[in-house]
Amino acid sequence: MNGAQALIRTLVDSGVEVCFTNPGTSEMHFVAALDSVPEMRGVLALFEGVATGAADGYARMAGKPAATLLHLGSGLGNGIANLHNARRAHSPVVNIVGDHATYHLGFDPPLASDIDSIVRGVSSWVRRCERTGEVGRDAADAVAAAFGPPGQVATLVLPADVSWSEGAEPDASIPHAAPAAVDEEAISQAAKALTSGVPSALLIGGSAMRREGLEAADRVARATGAKLLAETFPARLERGAGIPGVERLGYLAEFMSLQLDGIRQLVLVGAKAPVSFFAYPGKESYLVPDGCEVLTLAEAGQDVVAALTRLAGAVGAGGEERGASKEAGKLERPSGALTAESFAAAVAVVLPEGAIISDESNTSGLFLSGATAGCPPHDVLTLTGGAIGQGLPVGTGAAVACPDRPVLCLEADGSAMYTIQALWTQAREGLNVTTVILNNRSYAVLNMELNRVGVEVPGPTAKRMLDLCGPEIDFVGLARAMGVPATSVERADELASVLEQSIGEDGPHLIEAMVPSII
Repeated sequence: MNGAQALIRTLVDSGVEVCFTNPGTSEMHFVAALDSVPEMRGVLALFEGVATGAADGYARMAGKPAATLLHLGSGLGNGIANLHNARRAHSPVVNIVGDHATYHLGFDPPLASDIDSIVRGVSSWVRRCERTGEVGRDAADAVAAAFGPPGQVATLVLPADVSWSEGAEPDASIPHAAPAAVDEEAISQAAKALTSGVPSALLIGGSAMRREGLEAADRVARATGAKLLAETFPARLERGAGIPGVERLGYLAEFMSLQLDGIRQLVLVGAKAPVSFFAYPGKESYLVPDGCEVLTLAEAGQDVVAALTRLAGAVGAGGEERGASKEAGKLERPSGALTAESFAAAVAVVLPEGAIISDESNTSGLFLSGATAGCPPHDVLTLTGGAIGQGLPVGTGAAVACPDRPVLCLEADGSAMYTIQALWTQAREGLNVTTVILNNRSYAVLNMELNRVGVEVPGPTAKRMLDLCGPEIDFVGLARAMGVPATSVERADELASVLEQSIGEDGPHLIEAMVPSII
């Protein structure tokens, strides 16, 4: 058995069943070995950022890692943006990066690079496999490291000769560690703060954004009068009718400050203290109000949901009673020209139970959260790390993880062009993903940011750097060229009808929604 065969067998035995690949010459023995381990599903991506983003989306929905296969430092570089997002999401990913044969590196061939240094910015665990006989153990260690807790990107660098040489054996899987329990003192301090009568808020994130965590947090908030807030960009948020709603912190620092105004005690549960997404001249970066005490109940890697449940008991919250959540009702079908508001209404009126929304709608999605609050239960996956080009790949990975659930990818036009190749993978794999491209022919958010950094009257060259009008992008043509049926709509009623039809049919679809910019 060669190293590649032992690697893949160990991955499969450790629960890793999917590998999103964009291989090159140094990874050919891994590719060949896929036929000897048919339990591993190989999914080809035409760009490394699609492979890494799909692994992120898969992990968020499956709760376990997929593998990626990238070609040397250059391929790794192409995939780094979505590895960054995966790191911020605490997604478990086994990131396999091929390298030149060990004896070949000394000659400094053209594609040689310092892979180990490049990957450390996005990977919490890095190991270079030096010997064929150690491949199995290294692979098992990588899977265990990816699981965490918290989940993380674990990178295994695999030289070509280690992969092709004989003498390897698969290794046994390593049980992954359970989240650490929160100590009683942290529970006691949080309970004391929240019941003190001082204006307080509970800021939740991570696994607390799933139904069980939301229900526990809701009980705590109602029992204590604390304001319940959530991180701006959750990795996975369960929401909809029957699930307690939660107010997410705004994207803009000014909105965050308004949400936190008057709060004198802030309890963090799987979330970090709020900071501005970017720095701006003359504006604060750290957004916790002056004089506000910050307490940490639980950090990522700890048992966040259990901590909230124990906290609910400590503050005297009832175990079964629940606050009012918005219930599903008959929504009116929108009509007229498409706007950001009518787009959100069209999504809400057709969203089926169990849908997964991969949301990179950016400025055009401003009204989406409010419009869909009472929809049937669904999941939302957001842009955790802020590196755009996540929506299409994450939706692709989510569809691989959950083939029985419809995926709705809501994608801004500028962001879509970073990883548009994901459509080809969706067509090749027959994935049930409906993509809505929100086409306002602009990097609209950057027009806003230009003003926020102090440029009040931008010149014509600056404006031209932020528009997508010349030439106009033919998203329908791009989708059809990659095997995805596509259409363009300009009215809200058209969008609702086409969206409903696309979600109900097997395979991928793309809808170009022509919306005006709200910036």
